[in-house]
Amino acid sequence: MFTGLIQGVGIIGEIRRANHGQQLSIRSAPLAAELKVGDSIAVDGVCLTVVSDSTDTFLADVSTESLSRTTLGGKRPGDRVNLEPALRLGDRLGGHLVTGHVDGLGRVVEYSREGNGTVFTIAAGADMMPLIVEKGSITVDGISLTVNQVGNDRFGVMVIPHTLKTTTLCDRSTGHQVNLETDLLGKYVSRLLEYRTDRDHGGIDMETLARNGFL
Repeated sequence: MFTGLIQGVGIIGEIRRANHGQQLSIRSAPLAAELKVGDSIAVDGVCLTVVSDSTDTFLADVSTESLSRTTLGGKRPGDRVNLEPALRLGDRLGGHLVTGHVDGLGRVVEYSREGNGTVFTIAAGADMMPLIVEKGSITVDGISLTVNQVGNDRFGVMVIPHTLKTTTLCDRSTGHQVNLETDLLGKYVSRLLEYRTDRDHGGIDMETLARNGFL
């Protein structure tokens, strides 16, 4: 589990092809020195497992599923990526609950300055838009952001100067693809509503809630 608060930016080194997908070498000092084999780390919002570590570099496997559903499949040596180690019990939850399981890709369609911030407008798929709400949370390339406007097929986020400077958002411009993860709580609410309208299940009652672990 993650929070969407980026703790470092890494640089992709060697990319090794493998039967299971790819293995990425990512340089990030001093963050890499804190990692050990088996740790989870979000790379541009994608939860990966550290398979080898050193003082300034770590290796992580990327499955074919992740390569096909995220921007990691298009990365090249020298590209920068956002990094966040997994949340520890007792850590402050400064962003929102993030699983590192990307729902799909978005595309930057516009960005502009507004005051001292930058507004990014991002197009998203029809399957994700119902889960994106104004003033709700969304993860963009692993970054926890607040939605400030919602349209039929796109949404907007305001990015403060600190976030723009300390993440890869400063590298993004019109046409760039980004990884999106919608709010976890919204997904559960959506699933419950689907369940409620499913005639085969007869709606939601106390028995249904208890059977599914909500009571």
